[in-house]
Parts: sequence; structure tokens; C-alpha cells
Amino acid sequence: MSGSSLDGLDVCYTYLEESRGQWKFDIQYAECMPYEEEWSEKLAHAQHMDAGNFFKFHSAYGKYIAEKVNDFIVRHSIQHRVDFIATHGHTVYHDPAHHTSFQIGDGATIAALTGLPVISDLRAMDVALGGQGAPIVPIGDKLLFSDFDYWLNIGGIVNITVRDGEHFKAFDVCTGNQALNALAKNEGKDFDEDGTMARRGKLLVAVLGQLNDQAYFRRDAPKSLSNDAAMELVFPVLMESAHLNVDLLRTMVQHIAEQVAVVTEKFPHDKGFAKMLVTGGGAFNNFLIETLQQVLQPQQINVVVPYEQVVKFKEALVMALIGALRWREETNVLHSVTGAGRDSISGALWMGHSYS
Repeated sequence: MSGSSLDGLDVCYTYLEESRGQWKFDIQYAECMPYEEEWSEKLAHAQHMDAGNFFKFHSAYGKYIAEKVNDFIVRHSIQHRVDFIATHGHTVYHDPAHHTSFQIGDGATIAALTGLPVISDLRAMDVALGGQGAPIVPIGDKLLFSDFDYWLNIGGIVNITVRDGEHFKAFDVCTGNQALNALAKNEGKDFDEDGTMARRGKLLVAVLGQLNDQAYFRRDAPKSLSNDAAMELVFPVLMESAHLNVDLLRTMVQHIAEQVAVVTEKFPHDKGFAKMLVTGGGAFNNFLIETLQQVLQPQQINVVVPYEQVVKFKEALVMALIGALRWREETNVLHSVTGAGRDSISGALWMGHSYS
């Protein structure tokens, strides 16, 4: 899969095992294959292409994914050990209000070039059923990480899964690494490693107030953010500001932590202490994690950052689970999360080989 931070293509090879409804996983190999600048630029601007060039790019990106997967398979010597490929692709257009969401990376092309079954278009069925098509990761929170009470992913966009009685709810919380990385790039860095620059900055109370005062944060779930919508929430406030980048980074970190705390306060736990699993690139930002823990302490929520493979590849792992559930024709997207009319078995299946 590829996320909104545009750092690269995440590829994860995992064993999945189900016994009496209990799922286990074992990540065998996983890596992020960084994008060349040309691909990052094309992906970032794909939604502005005319129709003809857009569909050509859809096929070209499918070819790109297939080549990277073939290379991954050869380097890790897992030929004849892959049952199928589940691919999320890269979201370039997301407008669930009009029953539309599109992830590029043509599944038929991937199947044709790898010779393997491919499960793609993982969001389309939910959107057709009136859902947000996002987030779809909560099925993995439910089946693979059930020991936790909250599940937070800090990627380009911050999203969270919470328990609401017997049901799970999940939604996009706020802008994340999209903004942090953009501010770091103003200082000549790809990202703010360990949150070092943010730690040096001072909190801009007035700017924090502007960031927090957005209509999106007052909307009830289900709700989701496209890449552009996430940028529009904060980029005008941050990028048109005359303040120092370190101060803006410090303030953006506080904004993320406070918006997460607003969510957990709306969905309180009933334990002495609850556990929040934190994954995604932001989990490596030590200052952000410290700030998050500090803000959540009054709610008696402990922040847990798992081992590195899960932090980096949880979403790719869950795409594999979604593919496995689709293969078994079992529910893989939860309507309580997305707002769809019902749960769904989502994903298009492309057979990469012939039976003749």
C-alpha cells in the first residue's frame, strides 16, 4: 500500500492463521520501497490529470507495483509461497458524499505481471453502500490487536479506532505527518527526526486556537479526510504564517495530541487504565509521543508503541488480512466504522494465472 505521506510503497509478506475466530499474524518480511521524486510528484498531482492521462497512470502505477512486488519476491526467495496479493494502491480521489473513491494501481495489471491472484479496490463496495470507505483498518484492530482499547495511526493523516459499546468506530482525526513533514522541509529536512525541532519550539497559543477551531472537528463520526481536505485544515494557517518553523512544529504537535484527546474523551473507557496502540511514522516522533502521553494522562490512557515492524507496516499487514477475509468471502469492512448500510465483503479479485 501507499499512504498520504508519499514516502514509498509498503510491502509486507505475512502468515495469517485463524483458529476458532482468533487470528494471529507473523510478519516474515516487510520493507518500504522509497519513491523516486518523479513518482512522488506524479502521485501527488494525479487527481489533476485529464481523464486519458489519469487512466494511463492508473495502469502505469499498477505496472510499478507489480515490478516492485516481483523484485521483493525474488530478493526474499518466496517464489511459490505467495497465495495472493492484496493491494490498497494509492488514494488519489476521495468523495464519499458522491459515492466515489479511487485508489490507483490497476489490479488486473498487477495480476498479469506477477502471475498471482490480486485483490484490489478494497474501499469501493463500502462507498457504493453509502459508507465513507474509510477507515478500513479497524477490522485489523478488532481481529489482530484486540488487547487494546484505542488504536491510533499517525501517518500523513491521523486516524483512530475506538470502542463504542459492542461496536467499533473509526475515523480520521486530523492532519498529521503531511503538515509536520512540510514544515520540516522548510528547514531542509525530510522530516523532524525524533521531534527534535518541535521540542525546541514554543507553543503558539493563538495559532493553536486557529488549528483547533475547524468545523471538521465538531462533526460526528463517521467522517474521513481526503489528502486535499487534510491539507486545507491546517496548511493555510501554518504555511502562510510568519512564525518560526520550530514554533509551528511545536504547535502542530500540540494540535494533534489535543485532537486525539478530544476523541478519547467522547469515547471513554471503563477501566483503571486503558491502552492505546500507536503506529505509523509519527510513532517514531518521540516528542509527539511524549506530548500525547502527557495530554492523555488525565484520562488514564497509556500510550503503547509496539515493535518497529508493527509500527511501520501495520496498515500493510491489515491489507493482507482484508485480502484473506475477501478470499474466504467473510466480512472485511465494518459499517459501524464507515457509516455504510451494512458490513461488506470488499475487494475485486483478479486471477493472475490460467487454469488451462
